[in-house]
Amino acid sequence: MSQFPLNSLPPDSSALRARVREFVAANLPAGWRRNSDFMSGYDADFSAKLGAQGWIGMTWPRQYGGGEHSYLERYVVTEELLAAGAPISAHWFADRQTGPLLLHFGSEIQRERYLPSICRGECFFSIGMSEPDSGSDLASIRTSARAVDGGWLVNGSKLWTSFAHLNQHMVTLVRTAPPSDKRHEGMSQLIIDLNGDGVEVNPITNMAGRAEFNEVVFTDAFVPRENLVGIEGEGWQQVTSELAHERSGPERFLSTFRVYVELIRLLGRTPAQHQAAAVGRITAQLMTLRRLSISVAGMLEAGQTPNLEAALVKELGNNFEKALLEMTRQAVPEQGDRGAYEAAYIESLLLSPSITLRGGTREVLRGVIARGLGLR
Repeated sequence: MSQFPLNSLPPDSSALRARVREFVAANLPAGWRRNSDFMSGYDADFSAKLGAQGWIGMTWPRQYGGGEHSYLERYVVTEELLAAGAPISAHWFADRQTGPLLLHFGSEIQRERYLPSICRGECFFSIGMSEPDSGSDLASIRTSARAVDGGWLVNGSKLWTSFAHLNQHMVTLVRTAPPSDKRHEGMSQLIIDLNGDGVEVNPITNMAGRAEFNEVVFTDAFVPRENLVGIEGEGWQQVTSELAHERSGPERFLSTFRVYVELIRLLGRTPAQHQAAAVGRITAQLMTLRRLSISVAGMLEAGQTPNLEAALVKELGNNFEKALLEMTRQAVPEQGDRGAYEAAYIESLLLSPSITLRGGTREVLRGVIARGLGLR
């Protein structure tokens, strides 16, 4: 049964929030207005500036470049960056998933090699899980890693791999043993150099005209043995351990936040009754999701693994992100200048099909939730 303890942000979070806002105001281009989606802006220089502030790898040990801050402090920084539409895509996956993965399962050599440069905003990772023809069934992956002298030869392909055309490395789920009746066995995770021999990256242009997703094809790509993450054959356990980090943050309900902000600016201080009601509905749902997400951050801080609660946050949050577009559309005035609102709305609308796919489809999440609640 899921439980969401009532966690609160730290007492000094207001001061931290103010510092982040000052930083954003000083480092974003004049007039910058981008979507609040974590995929909306790739800027290595901005990531390096964030790293210099100590806002990447915030919860990690200081010996690896981290700040040893709490998950709740990290939550404040993440929330502010997303709300501002800051260009955080470059370091996003390394900060959110790769770092925690290496801290829990990686070798000391891997931690010393990658974590400090991630914290500095210099080393960027993609995540290689999904494959062509696998749909939402991650256990059906076919990309193989055949053992050879000193490592593996990897063959196969990954799909929807975010920013693989720009990042340096990818943590890749592969089969190091043939499929068997035990579908979750025989998988491992390897760190693969995206610029290495035998690796071909093909960008995929989406409806918004942007190429954030990629197909990555491996043809006898050699991966050294020291790039194995953890123990061979335990890739599935590693992947599932990352889910609470991937599915529970404010990015799961703030992707269309900019549309909400621009609607309020457009309506001004004297909205019509139906417009005020729409803003109220959006605000109530937003605040409820925020409380749930903060609760999960508190559970992570306590060392728990709230995969069920994280799945609930993502499922409810993604539904809200899409519903927000319709709620604002019904409230927007028919007359007047709607330029900033329309720009945010159109961008969000074009990106909205991906919202319920990334990080686990709606069907997968509902299966996780049903099992967690004892319904199947």
